[in-house]
Amino acid sequence: MLVRHRMRQHPVTVSPQDTLTTAQEKMTVGHFRRLPVVHDGALVGILTDRDVRRHVGVEERMRVGAAMTETPLTVSPLMTVEEAVQLMLKHQISGLPVVENGKVAGIIITSDVLQAFLEMTGASTQGSARIDLLRTEKGGNLAEAATLINGIAEKCWEWGRIGTRGASNSFSICVCEAWALRRPQQHYRTRDILSSAYIEWRTVA
Repeated sequence: MLVRHRMRQHPVTVSPQDTLTTAQEKMTVGHFRRLPVVHDGALVGILTDRDVRRHVGVEERMRVGAAMTETPLTVSPLMTVEEAVQLMLKHQISGLPVVENGKVAGIIITSDVLQAFLEMTGASTQGSARIDLLRTEKGGNLAEAATLINGIAEKCWEWGRIGTRGASNSFSICVCEAWALRRPQQHYRTRDILSSAYIEWRTVA
């Protein structure tokens, strides 16, 4: 998944000449914790709510350019969300400006990443459940897991969002909970199929 699919486009910005009072008002109105600082269309810094708090009492006189962090870390719209998360974790920050052709194209923050995670696992879909296919000591591979998933799909009466994620020894899918509730016999037969192919399963609520 690319950053451009999860970023917030057209972010609210401030200029280096704005006062901290102006920046603080924008943060309060938009419920932002950071604002890109732009001069002549180019990103020159980032201002966070922590930067503002460091200058309590002088917000009306202090300029953004004096309080901001210059040359902030940025990401490209074509970078993966995983790469963006790695930067956030490494530098212990909760948001990154997205820059394309020298211009601010958006911003991606922690809540955007968490929402993407929920959607990929199906947890953001009401009434969904997750089934993990775990390879046992008896063997099994991803090709077999894919075959099993196709079999489950054929037997499903009602599907929600399907997502696949996992390492070399695991596979995950998300199915509509209504299937298990309304077609219990079908559900049990599916478990027999998984067991016979040396793949164990568990449902995660």
